[in-house]
Amino acid sequence: MLKRTIGDQELALLEYVSMHPKSSVADVQAGFGEPRGLARSTVLTMMERLRTKGYLGRRRAEGAFRYSASSGATDVMRGAVGSFVEKTLRGSVSPFVAWMSERGEVSDNELAELEALVSTLQSKRKAR
Repeated sequence: MLKRTIGDQELALLEYVSMHPKSSVADVQAGFGEPRGLARSTVLTMMERLRTKGYLGRRRAEGAFRYSASSGATDVMRGAVGSFVEKTLRGSVSPFVAWMSERGEVSDNELAELEALVSTLQSKRKAR
């Protein structure tokens, strides 16, 4: 099934279900929807959209559908970033890197992650 892009609210819901597998709509409403002021019908609609897009699966258990993430939120985020780079930045990461350098709020952990990624990319390039 072809997975389509998702919005910020859908990503947050997917993260919630990823951390709370086998949740019913009532469970997600109580833990995710209520704190955000979302109606049960809105939560159900979002969950069904994510299921239709291939991000959630569901099974009937104990008289209710139980939902679980078919893809981790990290995979979804990677896909969203990839789509953004390809469509918006026309495949170039330079504008993104320039934005990060101007942002001035890169933590030590983020910088270490970036350095590790650059090292991995350089290793892959040398291996060709």
